Amino acid sequence: MKKILLLLMGIITGIYEARACDICGCGVGSYYIGLLPDFKKKFIGVRYQYKTLRSHLGPGGTTSYLTTNETYQTAELWGGWNIGKRFRVLGFIPVNFNSRENQGATLRKSGIGDIALVGYYQLLDKQHTTGNGKLLVQSLWIGGGIKAPTGKYEPTEHKENEDTPNNFQLGTASTDFTLNAMYDVRLMDFGVNANVSYKINTANKYDYQYGNKFTANILGYYKIRAAEKVTLAPNAGILYETAEKDTEAKKYTVDISGGHSLLTTVGLEATMGVVSVGGNFQPVISQQLADSKIKAGNRVMVHVTYLF
Repeated sequence: MKKILLLLMGIITGIYEARACDICGCGVGSYYIGLLPDFKKKFIGVRYQYKTLRSHLGPGGTTSYLTTNETYQTAELWGGWNIGKRFRVLGFIPVNFNSRENQGATLRKSGIGDIALVGYYQLLDKQHTTGNGKLLVQSLWIGGGIKAPTGKYEPTEHKENEDTPNNFQLGTASTDFTLNAMYDVRLMDFGVNANVSYKINTANKYDYQYGNKFTANILGYYKIRAAEKVTLAPNAGILYETAEKDTEAKKYTVDISGGHSLLTTVGLEATMGVVSVGGNFQPVISQQLADSKIKAGNRVMVHVTYLF
């Protein structure tokens, strides 16, 4: 167990100096999972995510008349299905609401985003009683997924705004793939949960390719039995994102892309019978996006989920 935890922490911290990110999870770049609700067979629910981004920054983060404020909101239908004892499938159908404000003028676009499906295989499912009589439970899931180009992509958005990150899109117009792993270890009511994901992006039909992206988060949580059918799970941890710079025509690097970000996560999950609700706040600790020409703001996510 200690070796697995050390390996996960090494992955998160060891790549900290890598170049990265289709701009800090905003726009078309977010695949945060976090703590899954407790479910035996299936779940379906709605998640809401709120993120902000500021572009056209000068040295030291200074602003000017060119500075643009962007807001990305997503209402996402998500669900999970455990098939037998070893297989699990997660699905995500996002609807995006984007807005961009500059010099008092606001541009908005909304619509369905890119639908994603991820399959997992349970590699480890172990529980035993320790020497002092406490129950220790471990599970490790590994898998992969696919993201379909269902969201609208506007090539003119980038061509007309080459000095702006190509993030103000509803989708990427590309079929992309993910490699995923979820590890959870719990000693009685205290647990640690870790998720890692590597997203492999392909070029779309407009010869634009978003940089491959790595996401990792680790959370500590504590389960509190508040009532007979009510369980609370306060949690806290860190989230790290990084990816390569975008490219055009398979050879030209897009300058206004790349970077990395590190965020803390503080949240609460509550399960009341067959209903689970939760949320978290993710303040930014540090970031280096597009050579400091971009700055991402804090994030918020909430969900309501039905377990069956």
